[in-house]
Amino acid sequence: MTGIPVREVSPRATDGEERLEQSLRPATFEEYVGQEKLVENFRVYAKAAKARGEALDHVLLSGPPGLGKTSLAHILARELGVALHVTSGPALVKKGDLAGLLTALAPRDILFIDEIHRLSPAVEEALYPAMEDFRFDVVLGAGLGAQTMEMKLERFTLVGATTRTGLLASPLRDRFPIQERLGYYEPAELREIAVRAARKLALPVEPAGAEELARRARGTPRIAIRLLQRARDFAEVQGDGRLTREIVETTLARLEVDARGLDAMDRRILTVVLDTFGGGPVGIDAVAAAVGEERDTLEDVYEPFLVREGFLARTPRGRVALPPAYAHLGRERPHGKQGSLI
Repeated sequence: MTGIPVREVSPRATDGEERLEQSLRPATFEEYVGQEKLVENFRVYAKAAKARGEALDHVLLSGPPGLGKTSLAHILARELGVALHVTSGPALVKKGDLAGLLTALAPRDILFIDEIHRLSPAVEEALYPAMEDFRFDVVLGAGLGAQTMEMKLERFTLVGATTRTGLLASPLRDRFPIQERLGYYEPAELREIAVRAARKLALPVEPAGAEELARRARGTPRIAIRLLQRARDFAEVQGDGRLTREIVETTLARLEVDARGLDAMDRRILTVVLDTFGGGPVGIDAVAAAVGEERDTLEDVYEPFLVREGFLARTPRGRVALPPAYAHLGRERPHGKQGSLI
C-alpha cells in the first residue's frame, strides 16, 4: 500500500497541523465564515437547548474534509457552556474505549466523534442505547452465567462528523435528529478566512494576494490556511514580509499548484486518462494502477475536486475526461469524442 502523500492542496489534516488549526479556529458563530444557513440553524438549536437547560439533540455533520466540522463542534460547546470531548472512529477500538468516554461526560457535555463512519460494529452497537436511552450495557462474565449490567449516563450530545455518509449504517444515521451537510466555500469567503488567519499570524496582506490564494484553495478553508502558511515563508525569505499577489504566485509555482488549483498528482491523473486511456471511459482500478495509488485514495482524496471542477465524470462504464481536461492540459480532443456520460 502506497499511503497518501503529503500534498499542500489535500483537504485532510496532516500530522502537526492540529495545534495551528486550534489557534486560528473561529471561537464564535460571529467569527465563523460561510455556511450561513447551517450556522443560523445552529444558533437557534443552541439557544433553545440552553434556554431549556437540556442537552442539544444529537448532531451529524457531513461533507468533504477541511470545511469546518470540528470548528462547529467547538463553537457549539462554547455557546452551550459545556465541555467538548474529542475522539475519532478509528480510536474507539473496543467497547471499553467508548465506556470510558461516556462515563466521564458531565450533564449536557458534547462528545465529538470524527470519522464516525469508521466505528467498529461492536462499538457502534454499544452506542445505540447510549444515544437513545442514555445507558451503557456492560456484560459481566461469559457463557450461560453472563449477566448484563446497565450503567446510567448523563444526558449528553453526540456530534458525529463524516466525509462518507453512505458508509454510515442506517440505524446509526437515523439516531441523529439534527443532520447538516457542509458545502464548499466561495472564493470571497475563503479570502475573508485567509485575511482573518493572516491577521492572527501578524502577516500583512494585500487584497490581491488574498484573492489569488483564495481562488486556488479548492473551496476548502484548510487548504487556504495551509497555502497561507507556505506563502508566509516565501514572504519572509524572498519578499518584504507582506502577502502580495506576486508572493502567492511564486509560492504556488514552487508547490506546483496551477491557476485552477490542480497539483502535480491531479495533472498526472488527467494525463493518464487522456493519453493512456484515450480520454476514457476507464475503470478506477486501471487509473489507480497507472498512477501508482490506491483506489480508495483516488476516490476520497483526488477525484472529488476533479469531478466538481468538471475535469472528470464518473459514469457507469468508468471515468471519462471532459472538455476542460483537454483544454487545461493543452490536448486536442480526439475526433468523435463527445464526453458522453452514458
